[in-house]
Amino acid sequence: MIVCSCNALSHKDVESAINAGASKPSDIYTARKCRAQCGNCVPGMVCLLKQAIQERKKIQATIATASIAAKPVEQSIYL
Repeated sequence: MIVCSCNALSHKDVESAINAGASKPSDIYTARKCRAQCGNCVPGMVCLLKQAIQERKKIQATIATASIAAKPVEQSIYL
């Protein structure tokens, strides 16, 4: 899907920039070596950014939960 028709940026281009660390639309433009022209794509980019942030939070929470569950329980053994 094309997110920015002025720069021919697809959702894959935007996702790639986000995965590389972009956290705002200007970061996406910089990563793709272009700039905002008409600005109609900015709301779509913001939406993709919000989705990526939410997914990262879910993954981080899952990893944190898994690492807590994976910790060995210390038990004292009395002989």
